[in-house]
Amino acid sequence: MSSDRDNPNRPGGDDPLTPEGMAAEWATVPDIVDEDGEQEGGIDRLMSQDEIDTMLGFSSGEDSASRNGIQAIVDSGSVAYERLPMLEIIFERLVRLLSTSLRNFFTDNVEVTLESIRSVRFGDYINSISQPAMLSVFRAEEWDNFGLITIESTLIYSVLDTMFGGKRGQPAPRIDGRPFTSIEIRMVRRVIELVLGDAQAAFRPLSPVSFTIDRVESNPRFVSISRPANAAIRVELKFDMEGRGGSLHLILPYATIEPIRELLLESFMGEKLGRDPIWENHLATEVWQADVDVTCVLHETQMPLKRVMKLEIGDTLMFDARPDATVSLRCGDFIVTEGRIGRVDGKIAVQVVQPLRRSKTTLAAFDSLASHLGASN
Repeated sequence: MSSDRDNPNRPGGDDPLTPEGMAAEWATVPDIVDEDGEQEGGIDRLMSQDEIDTMLGFSSGEDSASRNGIQAIVDSGSVAYERLPMLEIIFERLVRLLSTSLRNFFTDNVEVTLESIRSVRFGDYINSISQPAMLSVFRAEEWDNFGLITIESTLIYSVLDTMFGGKRGQPAPRIDGRPFTSIEIRMVRRVIELVLGDAQAAFRPLSPVSFTIDRVESNPRFVSISRPANAAIRVELKFDMEGRGGSLHLILPYATIEPIRELLLESFMGEKLGRDPIWENHLATEVWQADVDVTCVLHETQMPLKRVMKLEIGDTLMFDARPDATVSLRCGDFIVTEGRIGRVDGKIAVQVVQPLRRSKTTLAAFDSLASHLGASN
């Protein structure tokens, strides 16, 4: 059976197929008439591979934003949120801290690598956890919310095997079908405390926070720290202990990191996080040495514009001030202090009679005001 789709010279033959174009092409296909004179319609119409891919949403050359068909339904569960550059740097710093801490803890060579940082739905992640596993709910005190650490069974048994003197280079034995004992939970809890301690150190230059273990569970149903449809950050860390190891997942719901969201959106180069004290000291030194213009205001008055326009040479302006009245010393529009006019060595001078009016806005108050204005915008 031949049709327009088999004609390589048909118009638009090189254009990618779309659902609308495919429907229009099907509408132009003539009905097939059998020997008895009855129309068979499009029953025997065979679809090409391009048409099948278009219907399923796997057409080549399309980006993820223009998916359609079944693939669009499948991808509807994925989460795409804004990129947080500072979060990536914080967890890279966490990897370096963990590598040192775990080597000292196990007295053995431990390699920690950052596998991925992804945005997932909390419910989808909970359903994807393979059993057995150990899940620890921790609380971020300053952020007033919770996070989750998930340790896979391979890493659990590798940690236990290493702590109890197992042989190197051999995979840890995996025992299924029984719950974790209190000794195993207590040993793994020490590792979780070590991870949370290094996480505190990684976040401290950006925003000081205290992570404390709330509870340790083995059933994912008992660690509901967020709604299933809410988004969360999933950080996967890979532990390698000379042939043994596994994965550790750190889950931070977006509601947990919302208090520091503005800080996490910042991007910069360099090792230091947050403020740079060297630059702050240099800036403060330059500010103290800067020259400013100080103006001595004898008197201020208001007069009609008509009178101002008629001022001529020799006119006298009367000030409502006495010779011994105080004058104001100003730096721009800010009144610094008050003084009294006098003469010293034949030159006009001002004697300060009031203490300086210092600004009540400290650096901490300015930072809190700036963060509040940024959050309101």
